[in-house]
Amino acid sequence: MLGWNHRRFVLYDSNVEDIARDVADGCPMFPVLAREEDKTLDTVRRICRWLLREGADRDATIVAVGGGLTTDIAGFVAAIYKRGVRCVYVPTTLLAMVDAAYGGKTGVNLDGFKNMVGVFRKPDKVIIRTQYLKTLPEREYVSGAVELVKTFLVTNPTLYRKAIEAVSSRSDLSGLIRKAARTKRRIVWWDPEEKGSRRKLNLGHTYGHAIEWLQQQKGKPGRYSHGEAVAMGIVRAARLALERHKTDEAFVNGLVEDFRRCGFPTELPYPEEELKMAIDADKKSKGGRVRFVFPVRTGQVEIGKL
Repeated sequence: MLGWNHRRFVLYDSNVEDIARDVADGCPMFPVLAREEDKTLDTVRRICRWLLREGADRDATIVAVGGGLTTDIAGFVAAIYKRGVRCVYVPTTLLAMVDAAYGGKTGVNLDGFKNMVGVFRKPDKVIIRTQYLKTLPEREYVSGAVELVKTFLVTNPTLYRKAIEAVSSRSDLSGLIRKAARTKRRIVWWDPEEKGSRRKLNLGHTYGHAIEWLQQQKGKPGRYSHGEAVAMGIVRAARLALERHKTDEAFVNGLVEDFRRCGFPTELPYPEEELKMAIDADKKSKGGRVRFVFPVRTGQVEIGKL
């Protein structure tokens, strides 16, 4: 299936074991719990020890089968194990197919803060099989659909409108998935380490990550998925843009209507003051202020300070 001659070591989301066994075809397998609380350096250490016991050398290929959490961990392991081995992603969620599998950002959480320890490391290959989406739960669909819509919101008004129509009617997304993947690959190619234009893809993530951090602190991990948190963050960013006269009410109201049609949450679940600590600690903070993406209109954003 993979077309690789090197020995494979499969890291897989424990929820997709059947798919992983098909991909592994008898190769060693290691299950990963797809939970933010397990996305830690302890998990990385356990995987590295497993690779060592299995005899993985510098010619090994790590194959990640699962969603973005699994590919984040696998990519990080591939970057640091024996100073770097090959890595292949087989994303099984919509979120991973349109976003996580192509960004080249890998890493794990630290003290509840998302992706605080990591490196930039692109996979050597990404294998997309949209048939894996047929049994995807509704919340997982919504989470990935948010990132699909966001990609076009910041880059392409025509595809944004097509994405809203397709997601709201739950139509086939195969063509849009491939277009979103190509868009992200192109942006990442031009700005692999997020020092320029790639920053616009962080739209919604400052508040999104804060929501994810806060729900974990409140003992409610998973209350909102990554995509749901980002959707609320995008709407909040649009309202902040309106307050700062960067956009108009028509754009903000239209965005909220589009998101509600798609089944995306639009209102912050926690008071602004409760989110501030997490926002201030966000890894995008620089010079005491947080770099922030403001949506101005469909296909255009402005990067400024929060």
